[in-house]
Amino acid sequence: MLRLALILRRNLPRRAGFATVPLIRALFWLARALGTDRASAIGGWIARTVGPLLPSHRTAMANLRMAYPGADDRQLREIALGAWDNLGRTGAEYAHLDRIFDVDPDDAATQRMEVRGIDQFNAIRDDGKPGLIFSAHLANWELPAICAHKFGLETTAVFRPPNNPAAAQLVQEVRRKTMGGLAASGPGAVFAMQGAVERGGHLGQLIDQHFTRGVVVRFFGQPVLVNPLLGKLVRHHECPVHGVRVVRKAGGRFLLELTPALDLPRGPDGLIDVQGAMQAMTSVVEDWVRENPGQWLWMHRRWRPAMLPKAVALPSVTGRAAEAVLDGARGR
Repeated sequence: MLRLALILRRNLPRRAGFATVPLIRALFWLARALGTDRASAIGGWIARTVGPLLPSHRTAMANLRMAYPGADDRQLREIALGAWDNLGRTGAEYAHLDRIFDVDPDDAATQRMEVRGIDQFNAIRDDGKPGLIFSAHLANWELPAICAHKFGLETTAVFRPPNNPAAAQLVQEVRRKTMGGLAASGPGAVFAMQGAVERGGHLGQLIDQHFTRGVVVRFFGQPVLVNPLLGKLVRHHECPVHGVRVVRKAGGRFLLELTPALDLPRGPDGLIDVQGAMQAMTSVVEDWVRENPGQWLWMHRRWRPAMLPKAVALPSVTGRAAEAVLDGARGR
């Protein structure tokens, strides 16, 4: 009986998730039928209305108080509502990811994407070298991988599948149609990522979520754990590292910006310092979030003090060194 209970406990949530496949597909096709703009607006309204009633809203508010200790709750609630709106719009836009880049070059009204740093895209596409690209959960964070595919940049995007099996299945189908190479995060993913770089390709990863076995960096002045994978790869391969972000604009438009290659810190041995490299990338992400705080995913438990190592080693990129990295990312 106990064994049966354990089996049911492990499998029922997954089976319940698959039971929602028809519902999620129906919502997907409804969003498709509504068109990009209406689906995005309705998705934003639903999330903005329902989100504050969910437990994750408390997480968002706690994160915001951590990041902006001097702000009052009214200001923080406005940012949180903006984050819910962005999340709802992003979810609804999954049904239209294959259309957002479908534009008529002769009709400016159809062009939803402004790409800033197109010379950077072309340069890393044509230089014959491997490269690493980091991003964050800002605006519609699926668009950089789609943009890279559209511009012919061979890129393997690392992603974490949604917990809901039905949603994961549908998202995977959408990504396969619109993106280049894909590598689901997991035990075997490291080999796929390493192989992509060794073949001279480009690897893209979102770096703004908690990673239990990560290195310590500072984010909004507080220590957090970040996945060190990109830092380790750049240390081993000595390849350029670029940041890419998306900014949501009015009227269903987006700005996609690729930074110049970052000048990453090195250790006494002359090699790239992994922790310092991850701090440099995280500092760029923080700069992006500060510019558009209502477009970041505040609902994720980014700050987890209890899971930090007892002796927190501070990153090597601080003060003027960090500012120099940020200036380079801004193209100054």
